[in-house]
Formats: sequence, C-alpha cells, structure tokens
Amino acid sequence: MASPNGRATCWVGQSLGSNSQPRERGRRSVKGRVLIIDDEPEIRRNLTIGLTQEGYTVVACPDGISAIHELNKASDKGVGYHYLVTDIFMPDIDGLKILKVIKRQFPELPVLVITGFGDDRLKFTALAEQNTGYLDKPFEIPELVEALEKLAPGTTTLKPVGVDAADEGMRESASAYLTVTITDPAKSMDLFSELSHMDGIESCQAVRGDVDIILLAQADTAEGIQEVFDRVKSLEGLEVASMSPVERPKLDRDVNDFVDIYSQAVKQSSQETAKKQPGTASYIIVDVDKDAIQQIFTTVFFIDEVVFCDVIDDGTKLVGMITGQGAVGRTPRIIEKISEIEGVLRVREAKVIKMLDD
Repeated sequence: MASPNGRATCWVGQSLGSNSQPRERGRRSVKGRVLIIDDEPEIRRNLTIGLTQEGYTVVACPDGISAIHELNKASDKGVGYHYLVTDIFMPDIDGLKILKVIKRQFPELPVLVITGFGDDRLKFTALAEQNTGYLDKPFEIPELVEALEKLAPGTTTLKPVGVDAADEGMRESASAYLTVTITDPAKSMDLFSELSHMDGIESCQAVRGDVDIILLAQADTAEGIQEVFDRVKSLEGLEVASMSPVERPKLDRDVNDFVDIYSQAVKQSSQETAKKQPGTASYIIVDVDKDAIQQIFTTVFFIDEVVFCDVIDDGTKLVGMITGQGAVGRTPRIIEKISEIEGVLRVREAKVIKMLDD
C-alpha cells in the first residue's frame, strides 16, 4: 500500500471490537503495541489480525524506511511501541541492519526476528543483540505470542538516541571527487605517488575505466577544495576530467539519522577493511532519477558489498565503492542488483588497481 506521495504506508490493526474476539476468556486488556516489518502482504495481514485478536495493538509496515518513519513518529507523539517484529530479508534494508540501528536508537525495545530462510549464523547474529528473540517461519500465532512474552518489556517512548553527541554541531568539511586522465604514461607512477601524498587528498585510486585515477579531496571549505583542484590541475602529464563536490543526500530526517547511526556502527569498519585490501574493489558511478534519490540512495547504501556511497552532481549521480570480497563473478552480480533498482538509469564500473605497496 502506498500513500499519495508514493511512500509506502503501514497497516494499522484495529482495536478489539464486537466482531473481533480474543482466543481465550473473552475480551482482554491490550498487552502492548507491536510494530511489524515484513514485505509480504499476506504475512502482514495474518500477523496483524492474529496479534490483534490476542490483545495487542498492531501496526505493520512493508519495508524498513516506512518502519523507521513510524517508530520516530510514534516516539515524537509520546506513544511508542513495546515490541518490534521484523523479517530479515526485505527489499530496502534487511532486518539485521534495522536491528543494529534500532538497538542503538531504542535500546530498551525488545525485538523478535522472524525469517523463513534462516540459518545458525543469522540466528547467532540476531541473538547477539540484547533482549532479542528469533523465530523461524512458518509459525502459529500462539508461538509468536510465546516468543514475545519471553522478551523483557520495553518501550520507544524515551527520546531516541541520535548520532553521537560529539558529532552534533560539528561543521562538516567539504569534499569532492576528481577524476584524472594520464596524458604521459611514462610519468604514471610518479604522478600517482605525488597525488597520493598531496595535502588535501584523502584517497587516491588508480582504476580501469573511462579515467585513470579517482581522487577524493577534502578541505575545511569549498575554497580549500578549489585549491586542491588547482594543484592537481597544474601537474604536467595529466588532465583533470571532472570535479564533483560531494552533496548531503536529501533524506527525510528520520532516515538521515538512521543512515548516520549505521555509518558509525558498521560502515566505518567496512571502509577501513576495504582500504587494507586494494585490488578487491571497484568504484561505481550510478546515474539516477533525482526525484527518487532517497529510495535509491538508501537501497544502495545498505547493500552489504557497498563500502561507501556519496551523492554528486545535484543528486543525479551516486559515487561509491563496492567490494567483491575475492569471490569470482561477485562484482557483476552487485552491479546487476543496483541496475535493477527503480530509478537507476545507468551503472558504470571502474576497477581499482593496486599501484603502491602498503
């Protein structure tokens, strides 16, 4: 179900009425509010009806983004939820990622992970989080109720935890991607070495693709970025093909906070690992429909193999790094997955080449 603006909406389970009786002992008091996340309409319907009949108030969302909005909207109203039930495999953000962030935002909220494709690894990962349960599909409503009742009661009525307080109020530095073409192959190694050690260059990667080198420049201001650009452009033996400032993605507040927390909790360690494994990664340049930037950005950002993802060119392109983790044929499948996202127009790949020894 979608709202008029195209955003997925959540189903609200009706409170018990004369035509909806609980299974035992007539009418019972409401046991608590449950938020369900599952992309299958039939499962959302069955769980909503079943838990409502058992005395719970239920809202069911079809994906992670709509659930994030619902959690924060309820928290802002001081209503909150007492339980979260989430599937693992969903089209935008899988349940384990949602679990990791929500446990940081709402540490008191009990979460029950449900899946029809689980294994010991997924179960272990889920249960590693505090006050979390795990249930394999298919199951009956009484089994679901029993699993919920085993969890310690909690709520989301407390103010959610956002990004680290130390990060609040910090002025963001400016950054930009520069793409470079080598015009004098004899100077390739010298130029690469000079660029790698140049002040203001955060990352320097040789690539196979339309250009020879992709640089990430950082400075305190846009003027500082221009100074880096001018220094690079002044070097003999190369041409700067493009400079694209990195933009803050235009995301809803709740989604933006979610992305920031996940970046701190997971993505930063992935970036460090990728830096230590040159030659196993590729840059991707993704042309997108800017009107769909939130859905595209979040979907790409939360793909496990995507190390980082930035927005450039007024929201019409994404630049990111993907890692194949050494699996033969893995990278093309990632690119195919990204190409199939609605609103993605084209995906180009530039494989990273190891030039200098660590």
